[in-house]
Amino acid sequence: MTPEDLKEALKQVKYPGFSRDIVSFGLVRSAGFVDGTAKVALALTTSDPKIPLFLRNEVEKCLRALPGVTATIVDVAVTAPKAAPVAATTGNLAGNEGAPKAIRFAIAIASGKGGVGKSTFAINLSCAIAQILTKRGRPGKTGLMDCDIYGPSIPLMAGIHDRPEVEGDTIIPMERHGLKVMSMGFLVDDNTPVVWRGPMVMKTIQQFVQNVRWGELDVLIVDLPPGTGDAQLSLVQALPLDGAVLVTTPQPAATNVARKGGLMFQKVNVPLIGVAENMSYFLDPGGQRHAIFGEGGGKKIADSLGTVLLGQVPLLQEIRAGGDAGEPVAVSAPDSPAGRIFHDIAAKVLAILESKRP
Repeated sequence: MTPEDLKEALKQVKYPGFSRDIVSFGLVRSAGFVDGTAKVALALTTSDPKIPLFLRNEVEKCLRALPGVTATIVDVAVTAPKAAPVAATTGNLAGNEGAPKAIRFAIAIASGKGGVGKSTFAINLSCAIAQILTKRGRPGKTGLMDCDIYGPSIPLMAGIHDRPEVEGDTIIPMERHGLKVMSMGFLVDDNTPVVWRGPMVMKTIQQFVQNVRWGELDVLIVDLPPGTGDAQLSLVQALPLDGAVLVTTPQPAATNVARKGGLMFQKVNVPLIGVAENMSYFLDPGGQRHAIFGEGGGKKIADSLGTVLLGQVPLLQEIRAGGDAGEPVAVSAPDSPAGRIFHDIAAKVLAILESKRP
């Protein structure tokens, strides 16, 4: 039996609290098999004494089930995580307390209903903000947290196919397109549906805020699932928000529900940065506009909520194609019509945030 055979078998052992295995997390430092004895060395960084004991027992159980294994030796090296500095706090625009000072602004991207292209908007807005901050000499200061627990699409749209590393109780976010990215999609297998009730969703969002090493960020963008339920309320409790952007399509079926989302944020004292109208119109090859989903809905909902219309994003094939390829149009073609729209909206969002708290 080869070391590779042992490691393949150890992929059955999941790290506590995750669906990801200890091999892909990089915790198995060595594996060997001699005269019926399987020997495995693990290296962990944790302050929880239960985790090493749990993993030792699970690894031994896994190894004993292998044919030809008559004895096991499991060495577990444990390193205590570095003490994190106590974070100072700063209030958000609504006066809430508790946001880590390392995150200057935190904003939510929300929608009342699904199917309006919220995640596509979120990834392009995040990339555009990252590019603006990079030009200001602030590279790597933008984060994107995908809180769509049941249907995470940010990993695909960001073009990230690897898994994050874990150091003790801390997850290291993935990085691409100038963004630090965290998503439930990094922690579950592609064929594993997330079938959770509200409390589990709430706990995961809290962990994304508290247990991900975001570092110093100028802006953290949070892509929320549709609706006004557990995920939205959990985020507001875990991370004081400096504002929210509502994404809607022009027709009443979307704007009526988006309005309820805006009222929810106002009720919990999160200011609205503005409304973005997605799939606003279709541009044919001749440059003619076609209002496929109607028109005027974004402006109407912005006016009713006392906020501004940030911009109108057209229905263009290159936006969809960029998301499917993991190359958002705001990155791959920033000077295209679609790219310029996302950059214009990003500049407006930053200007509104900085006008409230320079």
